Amino acid sequence: MSSTDALLSLRQAIKAKEPITYADGNGSCSTLLHATHLVISCVSLPKSSPTRYLKTGVTNATSPSDFFSLEAVYLAWLLRDAGGAEYMKQARENGLAVGFVSVTERKNVVDWLEGRSHENARIVPLPSDSTTPPGSPPRLANAATLAPRKAHAELMNSSPSKRRYVADAHDVEVVKKIRQSEVELRDRNSVLRGTKPNNFSSIRTVYAEKLKKMKEASKNGNVAPSVMSTTDAKMQARKARNNYPIIMISSSPTALITMHNVKRFLQESTFEPSQDARARAAAEGNTRPEDMIPIYRKRTHIDSSGKETETHARYYIVDSVEALSKFGADAWDRVVCVMTTGQAWQFRPYKWNEPIQLFHHGMGSDALIVKGIYVSWANDPPNAKIKDWNVMELK
Repeated sequence: MSSTDALLSLRQAIKAKEPITYADGNGSCSTLLHATHLVISCVSLPKSSPTRYLKTGVTNATSPSDFFSLEAVYLAWLLRDAGGAEYMKQARENGLAVGFVSVTERKNVVDWLEGRSHENARIVPLPSDSTTPPGSPPRLANAATLAPRKAHAELMNSSPSKRRYVADAHDVEVVKKIRQSEVELRDRNSVLRGTKPNNFSSIRTVYAEKLKKMKEASKNGNVAPSVMSTTDAKMQARKARNNYPIIMISSSPTALITMHNVKRFLQESTFEPSQDARARAAAEGNTRPEDMIPIYRKRTHIDSSGKETETHARYYIVDSVEALSKFGADAWDRVVCVMTTGQAWQFRPYKWNEPIQLFHHGMGSDALIVKGIYVSWANDPPNAKIKDWNVMELK
């Protein structure tokens, strides 16, 4: 290995804000893709040289491939402000199809390179970091290290009923560091529960009195319970009516599926070109389509006795965030499907403005993944943009 540590040289250059240039066999070059070396503080280092930064998931390094290359660490810092999808795209374009720093690990790398953090558990220390003078004999384990081992040996020699596990001191320190870095995952329900125990006995007492009065009024023939049940039925019907699932489509006028032909396409399984549907609607006096369109999908259920039951499921179609906002504050929780033309601008006003995030995260309270559908002509070439979007192609 070269006497110059690549990782330390890169960190010192970044902290000092020194320029980092690229070079190949013929001299300097302008792109990282065509470069073979990184010139850091006037020292040329191969960009493929391994650093001391362990890859994610590696605990015991056995080969140089277990460490991130100098190019991967530098690229993580260079693209520190890029979004997750853009970062992975730029990494592939620079020749790092594999071996690049993950999106979740990138912040730790940048913080260490820029000096905001002084320790990183994934960086293997340099041999020179030891305080033992050169040529010293191997140091015996100190009393603090020998004490747990001695206690463990005594316990092993004792009777089986008195044996207990004694944790290694080094393992205890490692576990402490891991726990300090742990992030507790919280969902909608845990956030609503809060951290303090709440006593709702007073509310239960109030409603117990109301329920008691309602039962007594019902026995006496009072009409109040019937009125209340009618009101509850209306509220339930209104709530059910307001919870129909929503499908979003692109507002592009060149899309194959628009507000002009989406109803026939989803409800009648008939594709009609958007221009023809628009002309037909104009001939009927409808110059502009509705901003939200209800569709009904027929479902047939056959029970164990052979009886068929036919129901109609209602969906709403919208093509803009403005129309979606008319459904209320929880409208995004009801979005179950998004039909896209493969254009990234469609998602900019969305709650998740990155397609990869949109089609890999649940929006509803049940955390269901939003279904993505890409509609295209059968003879259209493959669209490279949707490769990582987790969408279904419909030709």
